[in-house]
Amino acid sequence: MKTVNHWIGGASAEGASGRYGDVTDPATGEVTTRVAFASAAEVDAAVAAARAAYTTWATSSLAQRTAVLFRYRALLDAHRDEIAALITAEHGKVHSDALGEVARGLEIVELACGITTALKGELSTQVASRVDVASIRQPLGVVAGITPFNFPAMVPMWMFPVAIACGNTFVLKPSERDPSASVLLARLAQEAGLPDGVLNVLHGDREAVEGLLDHPGVAAVSFVGSTPIARRIHARATAAGKRVQALGGAKNHMLVLPDADLDAAADAAVSAAYGSAGERCMAISAVVAVGSAGDPLVERIVERARKITIGPGSDPASEMGPLITAAHRDKVAGYVRGAAAQGAEVVLDGTDFTVEGYENGHWIGLSLLDHVPTGSDAYRDEIFGPVLCVLRADTYEEAVELINASPYGNGTAIFTRDGGAARRFQLEVEAGMVGVNVPIPVPVGYHSFGGWKDSLFGDHHVYGNDGVHFYTRGKVVTTRWPDPADAPSGVDLGFPSERH
Repeated sequence: MKTVNHWIGGASAEGASGRYGDVTDPATGEVTTRVAFASAAEVDAAVAAARAAYTTWATSSLAQRTAVLFRYRALLDAHRDEIAALITAEHGKVHSDALGEVARGLEIVELACGITTALKGELSTQVASRVDVASIRQPLGVVAGITPFNFPAMVPMWMFPVAIACGNTFVLKPSERDPSASVLLARLAQEAGLPDGVLNVLHGDREAVEGLLDHPGVAAVSFVGSTPIARRIHARATAAGKRVQALGGAKNHMLVLPDADLDAAADAAVSAAYGSAGERCMAISAVVAVGSAGDPLVERIVERARKITIGPGSDPASEMGPLITAAHRDKVAGYVRGAAAQGAEVVLDGTDFTVEGYENGHWIGLSLLDHVPTGSDAYRDEIFGPVLCVLRADTYEEAVELINASPYGNGTAIFTRDGGAARRFQLEVEAGMVGVNVPIPVPVGYHSFGGWKDSLFGDHHVYGNDGVHFYTRGKVVTTRWPDPADAPSGVDLGFPSERH
């Protein structure tokens, strides 16, 4: 059986703890791999390797760093099919979706290649007689990233390329459910010339996570995952004096007005709700249909949903793969099976779906719930599966009030031909990312990704300018070079109130 080990100091490191976890092929239900689980000693080793590398990496020139990143970008591009195949084998998403994940990660590597402009400081000359003031940004030290199973390549690449471009060293703790892609990312970084210890990969469970959160050698922590875990990560790491960005869960709404192109809206709803089997933090999980849009929109969604081909992610004919684990599949099915008793109309029920020849896979079909009450479990909770809830509203104002009442504020979208309504929506809706006739408004790399309310804990979003600011800290330097002809100024104990 394949074993995935840690990557510490530029080399594969076997699990000294003796603990391992199982990695399953979601399409077959078979255990294909075991992954090493880190102990406190291995957390120490990874942080120590990163700390040792930091002493020289932080003082390396920007030209040296970007040269490595340019080579890394080329290697990632050359190996994108290999990375995507690992994602499909362990996560289950279809190969084309996995390739899209790699492409979006590459955007952030490209952003990091241009770090020289993002790290430019500011200078004010002659603020007083022969006095200049400069603002600069410097790296933090060793930083850590804790990333989820649903994007085992993209989310790590949202973090470590920017962090190391800024001069930090990095310890990545990926999901133990699909760990192989992260190790390949680290190996390719070494091949690109990244010095040993700058990027380390540490596998494991809660012990590894808490070891990083508590470790005095870790200066900052980036996290993406569910809201309950994000809240705990933020509380524990900040209590330990660390800078934290913790991105939580979502309940992304799509508002559809009666004037919208309903065919385009239905296409978008099906794509955004059921892509990657709904295991996306930016998936549309709730459609709010206003007025007369409701019935025809639901009809169009049903028509499209029935045509989706579900099967192994390695099959080119498959449009949607299985869920990550059997336990998660059963949890998602529970929301659908309990929906009618809580007042929803079950239009499509995918809970009994299976694939011939792959009966032990973690399969579930597409489910559609209509007239969903806001107090029901299916609406309140982040299901993280291929379940779309449709809610009805009489007016635009009622719809926005409904969306803003959600404790989540990750992403949202409006579908309309009315520019005035769209402009109102982007200003009035309480979410960090907004799409206008765009169902999944994930920003491009040079803008930042992040939500509001219970979807983000901390002050910084991921990548973009926020990412650069998160992985650096400001310093202001005031200098004065006296002229040799200056007379001694003498001692003055008063607070300086004027500049001369």
